[in-house]
Amino acid sequence: MINIQTEFNFTLPRGLLDVDGNLHRQGVMRLATAKDEIIVQKNRAAQENTAYAAIAMLSQVIICLGDLTIITPDLLENLFSRDLAYLREFYNRINQQGDAEIPVQCPQCQTNFHVELALSGES
Repeated sequence: MINIQTEFNFTLPRGLLDVDGNLHRQGVMRLATAKDEIIVQKNRAAQENTAYAAIAMLSQVIICLGDLTIITPDLLENLFSRDLAYLREFYNRINQQGDAEIPVQCPQCQTNFHVELALSGES
């Protein structure tokens, strides 16, 4: 049996503020499917505004963001620009390149672990 990683953890640089003022930074994104593409293509707002298609697609593939488990385009419209850019690049990386983490080994103790690749512009 082949084991394929389909879900990836991420941390937003700034985070999403919900209506109650709670900050949500930790999330999980899954790989996109053909069905996701079809749903986005049928989305009227995405048809009228290609920039909105990215938000519609992210709402399909983000499983959770902090305590939030229902991710809608309306919710993601409230992202800070830096976080939207981060999510777009993260989406592209896991769907185009297939992995967001690399295996590493501590040079001192030889412990093996995985490290999330830094996105461009992250500090």
